Amino acid sequence: MEHENKMAHGSVLRLIVRMGLPMVVSMVLQAVYNIVDTAFVINMGAEGAAGNLALTYAFPVQLLIIAVGVGTGVGINALLSKSLGAGARETADRTVGNGIFLGAAIYAVFLLFGIFGARPFIAMQARDARVAELGTQYLTICCTCSFGAIGFTVFERFLQSTGKTLLSTVAQISGAAANMILDYVFIYPLGMGVAGAAWATVIGQMLSLAVAMIFHYGWNKELGNGVKNLVPRAKIIREIYRIGVSAALMQGLLAVMMLGVNLILGGAAQAELLQNSFGIYYKIMQFALFACFGLSNTIISVLSFNYGMRDGARSRACILWGIVLTLIVSAAVTLLFEVLARPLARLFGIASGTGGEEIVSTVATAIRIACAGYLCMGFCVAVQGVLQAFGYALFPLLISLLRLAVFVFPAVALFSRSPSAATLVWWAFPIAELLTAGVSAFLLAVAMRRKLPCAADGTLRDVAAAPKAG
Repeated sequence: MEHENKMAHGSVLRLIVRMGLPMVVSMVLQAVYNIVDTAFVINMGAEGAAGNLALTYAFPVQLLIIAVGVGTGVGINALLSKSLGAGARETADRTVGNGIFLGAAIYAVFLLFGIFGARPFIAMQARDARVAELGTQYLTICCTCSFGAIGFTVFERFLQSTGKTLLSTVAQISGAAANMILDYVFIYPLGMGVAGAAWATVIGQMLSLAVAMIFHYGWNKELGNGVKNLVPRAKIIREIYRIGVSAALMQGLLAVMMLGVNLILGGAAQAELLQNSFGIYYKIMQFALFACFGLSNTIISVLSFNYGMRDGARSRACILWGIVLTLIVSAAVTLLFEVLARPLARLFGIASGTGGEEIVSTVATAIRIACAGYLCMGFCVAVQGVLQAFGYALFPLLISLLRLAVFVFPAVALFSRSPSAATLVWWAFPIAELLTAGVSAFLLAVAMRRKLPCAADGTLRDVAAAPKAG
């Protein structure tokens, strides 16, 4: 099979680069939706500051939508790649059908949340009635029309699992481009404001889904798409979520961190400045984080396949080059952000209203300080990909819990009480990344010792199929 030859032979480095580059582009473009929305909304006039706060309050749920979709997709990706590597065609075909079923079920949950939960969620954070109304409009649209975002993460993984990462990237680019164009049209000429930004986002996501479906059904001949595979099967779903639950929780912790930091900063002396600045910074930071996720997803695909083949030498090469390339990307982003911190912040300067220049200055400071931890962040995310490919669930989740909550919340709470909070609070993020990197290195060593005991010919000796712990 063509997919097997590509994944099983040739240079591991070239394979990761060839598959990883489109994945990095695809993941970075996921961040574009929210960044573009924020850039247009914050410059739309007198309501720019209120609109930015509204999007900031809605962002945790948007992250949660991505988290559940991506988590399910990671489980699909790992099971599909492993099944194809082991030659288990029937399992692969059933994984496709059950993946579509799970996407529909996830959408039903967020549809209900959009109808009944959006307003209470925004009200929990917003002090200003106008901000609450704008946030409710935006979040309701994003949730009730979230089938585009959720469906795309499922079909994207079908393409990635068969090595067609370029096609998944084309689908992602088409939606992101539509989002940028529609943001301008809906917000400015049509005067739709925050609601226009929401409609631009969901229409772009729907377009990405449509293109990904065309590519899957037209080009993914390795996989069966029979209607019978849509019937939910407990064994397949259990295998998807053996890794997928951990991945969803890991991504979901981004939403928890966003919400938790927002609530902590809401009690600070400079609450509005810090919340506005954090909302902008966190969306800019998604470029770096999602780039690392792209390579982490590549590690999962390539390592799962070769580990499924019991090839110890190639599995070790996957780990080495996956981590090295993630560190290179992290270093490049760090350098770029250090140099362009103020120009990046100025993209989000409030066109009118008070405090615009102060927000720009604070965001620039946040970028320069926080990106000092991006190398450690990249290492942690790469290690999570390795652990997920091996079938670990608790270890990757522990890494996310440490870097996004355990080490972050106390530091933010402490620094936000300082008179210099606008500068000090951003140090919480590199400190958390550094501490978590040490734990990640230890967990990686444990996992490799357990999962890669090689025989003299480079193949893996028989080991237990499931991790002993983690």
